[in-house]
Parts: sequence; C-alpha cells; structure tokens
Amino acid sequence: MLDATITLQIDARAVRVSPGVTVAAAIALAGSMVTRRSSADAARAPLCGMGVCYECRVTIDGRAHRLACQTLCAPGMQVRTGGGAP
Repeated sequence: MLDATITLQIDARAVRVSPGVTVAAAIALAGSMVTRRSSADAARAPLCGMGVCYECRVTIDGRAHRLACQTLCAPGMQVRTGGGAP
C-alpha cells in the first residue's frame, strides 16, 4: 500500500500532510500562519485563499513569490517563509 502522506520541508522543518493539501494549509498545520514579512517587517499571512491578495507568497524550491494558497504540496518540496526573524 502507498504511503498516504507527503513530507515536505517548511523553513527546514519536516512536515507531513495528506495529498491535496496546499502549502498555505501545511504552514498552518506546522503551527504558523506567517508566510512573509512586509517592507515594514510586519508579519503577513494568507488573506483571500484564492490567489488574489498575494499575502501568501513564499519561496518554493528556490523560486520566490510562489502563492502558497494555490500550490499543492509535493514530496520533498522545500518551502521558505518569512515567519522567522528578519
């Protein structure tokens, strides 16, 4: 039987989720909602959930400004958020 979970890295932390989960949901499941920081260093998080507000931008596999709410998790995916200290 196939493994029913996907393991990805969010800010160098292994996170396991079910197939079909978005990166934004995986970030929330990992215990954070912060996806990036504004130019004034304010924590930002998904707002609209449909790719219109761009607040959920993260770096995925080295590609910046990916929409976490519109991207499904994939095995081995590397996600970097702005949730840590600047």
